[in-house]
Amino acid sequence: MPASFFNLARHRQVFALALPMVVSNITVPLLGLVDTVVIGHLDKAYYLGGVAVGATIISLIFWLLGFLRMSTTGLTAQAYGAGDNLALLQVLARALALAWGLALLILALQYPLTELALWLMGGSDLVQHYARDYVLVRIWSAPAALTNLVLLGWLLGNQNARAPMLLLILGNALNIVLDIWFVLGLGWQVKGAAAASVLADYMATVLGAYLVWHTLKKRNIWPAIGFWASCFKRGAFKQLIGLNRDIFLRALCLQLTFAFMTFQGARLGDDVLAANAVLMNFLMFISFGLDGFAYAVEAMVGKAVGARNRQEFRLACALNLFWGALVGLLFMLIFALAGTSLIGLITTIEAVREQAVRYLPWLVLMPIAACWCFILDGIFIGTTRGTQMRDMMLVSTAGVFFPVWYVSQALGNHGLWLAMVCFMLARGITLGGMWWHLERSAQFIPCQSKV
Repeated sequence: MPASFFNLARHRQVFALALPMVVSNITVPLLGLVDTVVIGHLDKAYYLGGVAVGATIISLIFWLLGFLRMSTTGLTAQAYGAGDNLALLQVLARALALAWGLALLILALQYPLTELALWLMGGSDLVQHYARDYVLVRIWSAPAALTNLVLLGWLLGNQNARAPMLLLILGNALNIVLDIWFVLGLGWQVKGAAAASVLADYMATVLGAYLVWHTLKKRNIWPAIGFWASCFKRGAFKQLIGLNRDIFLRALCLQLTFAFMTFQGARLGDDVLAANAVLMNFLMFISFGLDGFAYAVEAMVGKAVGARNRQEFRLACALNLFWGALVGLLFMLIFALAGTSLIGLITTIEAVREQAVRYLPWLVLMPIAACWCFILDGIFIGTTRGTQMRDMMLVSTAGVFFPVWYVSQALGNHGLWLAMVCFMLARGITLGGMWWHLERSAQFIPCQSKV
């Protein structure tokens, strides 16, 4: 372990990147809560059901395109570490071009995509009607939402976590205010909730563009003559598209396991399905704590790779793995000591509470099983090693999650949670093994680099 690991200033550097992202993440469930409260004050339950289904469809589409943020962070951090201003601009321009192309594709296919998603998700005719209303308004935020992913990734890759925090918090706060105004004030119902999100996304894009412009101006970075020709020449997008493809496939596998948890839980009864939904909320809280350090390590290792500094690379890995493990242990203690009380805060339905408490031990194990894969994902994103990250996810999904579930079906919902815990462990073990191999063989940063 590097001697500088014990330097408190280096730990403060980690928290300077991690904490703003943790704070930003907290605004996400708050927005969902306000949506629920505002729509829940309308006179019919199908309004709330329509917004829930519609928001899930939109979230799934945008979440699967989250590779735009991840790949941009890794590539930008490497350019930043190398001191290559031209590459910083090229990453931004190419990522924005890809985001806008995907946004146009989504808008062109909005009707078949919406109908396919509604067919898969089901629901009553009225729920589907209002979900369709929500999606067909909210989908017009695609250009802004995908642009925001790129801007977030670019700012974070520049070792600036405060600007993304400002962007996320102000965007979500504006969404909440507009939500209340459009739905309760103007009476726009479900379409009002969707319109609030659309307008908030575009306002966030304006703020994000200003923050990027301010960063470029502060460093006196501007396109040189011939920049656009070099940026969009043939083959310029090869690395970006390949990296995004790999991260997309990884995200698809992850989403498949979560969807399978929901579908399979539904087969075990309504109470089990509801209990699993309660427990999956705890997994969301785990991600709040760990995502901040995953974002931090993306920026730190990317910078180290760009600077070809193995010592900084190893230190960034060690610091973030250390804090990721501590956060995992903290969540374990919280769930072990207060899990039953937390379940009681989420639901008052006795049958659901009993089922959730029954399966709570799996959530006690989950943080320490999952903490490693969060941080290691960040390392592989920061080093733009998308192929290895994709392959390890495929191994964990097809080689661990589904086989473990298959052989433990007799255990019912316990078997389902066993498969999820083993899946998280497998992600950490496979990524850890690959990380060790690449580091020992000097494939992340060549041996002749600065040490």
